[in-house]
Amino acid sequence: MRIFLQLLVAVAIPALLSACTPVAAWERGTLAKPEMALDADPLDSALDNHVYFSKEASSGGNSASGGGCGCN
Repeated sequence: MRIFLQLLVAVAIPALLSACTPVAAWERGTLAKPEMALDADPLDSALDNHVYFSKEASSGGNSASGGGCGCN
């Protein structure tokens, strides 16, 4: 068991250290595009959330608030 843990640590440390690589200056423009955002179209997502919690008669779990009656 001890050898397994040592092997696990020996593999995990280099993997964790190489995971945080700096972003080059010419790559930052690609990452700043709107389609790279977590929510590419916030208005469309808000509408989808409203329709979902209005039809399901419940809210919660996705940071939406309301009574769920569809009248808000």
